[in-house]
Amino acid sequence: MSGAAENYAGVYDRQVGFGARPALVLIDFAHAYYDEACPLFAGPGAVRALAAALDLRAAARAAGVPVVLTRMALHPSGIDGGRFFEKAAPLEAFLPGRATAEFAEGLAPEDDELVVPKQYPSAFFGTSLASTLHAMGCDSVILTGLTTSGCVRASCVDAMSHGFRTLVVREACGDRHEGPHEANLFDMNAKYADVIGLDACLAEFERMAGHVAVRA
Repeated sequence: MSGAAENYAGVYDRQVGFGARPALVLIDFAHAYYDEACPLFAGPGAVRALAAALDLRAAARAAGVPVVLTRMALHPSGIDGGRFFEKAAPLEAFLPGRATAEFAEGLAPEDDELVVPKQYPSAFFGTSLASTLHAMGCDSVILTGLTTSGCVRASCVDAMSHGFRTLVVREACGDRHEGPHEANLFDMNAKYADVIGLDACLAEFERMAGHVAVRA
């Protein structure tokens, strides 16, 4: 039996590339994933992902690329989380007043960054994100965040469905286990997005920053 990469070769290996006007999206980098006492604790994978995402954020800002942060924001009863809240018990970490619902240490939104509250896995479902990005002239999204198998994957599928070229930065996503992390990166790259390396994305932002400097 062939391996997955060999089986998919020539079938699911097309690349769409960067768009002309991307936005960088940091998905749900919440304290919950860094608190060892929280059921959502994701360990080293989350630490690596945040470090990479912060590097990308700095480079994106230098290049004039819009930055979007998402966060889970639930009613005290959790009712607006619907079946998601019913199914996933650890979502209680995102109830109002919980320290675990706050942004991770080192990630505070800047005044010019869009913060999108959400109640479901996708950054696009039930939010104004797609409309806002279209109004800003963005034709592509670069996704980072937690977790790869959950909210990143859901946002990836919806980004593509809303007509955005979609890229996922491998090192800037994390999960509680490497198995689901790698499997979902493989599947997203096959069907919905380009999964790219951190260095490739930083190089693209550097190229864009050079163009900004020339225009200035």
